[in-house]
Amino acid sequence: MTASDVRARAPRPPRITEVDALRGFALLGILLVNALMMAGPYGVGSVADPDASTLDRTVYGVVQALVVGKFYLMFSFLFGYSFTLQLAAADRDDARPVPRLLRRSLGLLVLGALHAVLLYVGDILMTYALLGLVLIAVRDRRASTALRAARIVYVCVSGVLLLLSLLSLLVPEAEAAKLDAELSAGFAERVADYRGDAASVVRANLALLPEALLSVLAMGGFVLTAFLVGLYCGKLRLLAYTEGHRARMRRLCVLGAVLGLPGGLFMVLATNGPLGARWAILGEIVGLVTAPALTASYVCGLLLFLRSARGARVTALLAPAGRMALTNYLGQSLVMALVFTAYGLALYDRLDPAVVVLGAFLLYAAQLALSARLMARFRYGPVEWLLRAVTLAGPPHAPARARTTTTR
Repeated sequence: MTASDVRARAPRPPRITEVDALRGFALLGILLVNALMMAGPYGVGSVADPDASTLDRTVYGVVQALVVGKFYLMFSFLFGYSFTLQLAAADRDDARPVPRLLRRSLGLLVLGALHAVLLYVGDILMTYALLGLVLIAVRDRRASTALRAARIVYVCVSGVLLLLSLLSLLVPEAEAAKLDAELSAGFAERVADYRGDAASVVRANLALLPEALLSVLAMGGFVLTAFLVGLYCGKLRLLAYTEGHRARMRRLCVLGAVLGLPGGLFMVLATNGPLGARWAILGEIVGLVTAPALTASYVCGLLLFLRSARGARVTALLAPAGRMALTNYLGQSLVMALVFTAYGLALYDRLDPAVVVLGAFLLYAAQLALSARLMARFRYGPVEWLLRAVTLAGPPHAPARARTTTTR
């Protein structure tokens, strides 16, 4: 019997439903941020809306403190973890992993570029495609090396960004306020473009692309950190065997909240509160630097909850959406583009943030219901099937449905 025969007969490992549920939960956070960003020119950025009501500022503040940056990193962590599953799948199929993974990155890059230009400029797929090349390069390194590299990247990127942001405090308050006013004045053209026609929507997305890429550079180091931590956990299969790590997960949950929440609150005070315009850049950077702590708290806390009796029901609710997360992510942008831009209702800058957030929850509930129906009948979501076909350089086979397991 050859090695390939052994691999061919090796059973497919059971799905970890908690990982799918985490991915499904992350979809909600991504949707809340993207909805506010797609609904108007202010969104949850560093320029505060001067006409915002108290309710508007409260909605912005809650999303900034608890959501902005945290769920992006949760997806990134899960991307790194799933990378190890991609390697294991290639090994089972006796296939060379690098060509597969490069095709997958290319597929993500193309999807991301189309997404950014046609629907939402704040795309994450291009970032994942490009930084995923780092994972390919270090795929054979030991788990401890991946964790050590993650720490180095985080410390270096955080130090540089904090140093640069502190320099912004040297700008006089009047100058910073004047710059914000000039940026706000330029928003009128953006509003007109998104309310115009399909061509003006694409033109607006292209005009915002350099700014979006700059934001990616700021976030890139933290995304790579999450990738490497996910790679570390995947190599050790920590999410498959969590029973022996419950005490450590509780400590991480508490410590992450203690470190992450003050950073999120400071970001709100600096960008949407009383500190003044010159504090906005520092506030955003502090929010970025402390976001990984709150992300870790969310991941550990949710995993612990999912192991309870009530948690099992939540897992069953969230997991189908997580299994087709890519389809849901792109579907969210499509629906919001139809609502907010000239592709459909052209409600850009016409809805209050509270209404936008309520709509996001309704859309998420609809996605949970639709995902449950689709995953009861199919193995893959439509975009997942397409990406898998690109990865495998051919139509995916339809093996028997994989078993699922929990970490209880």
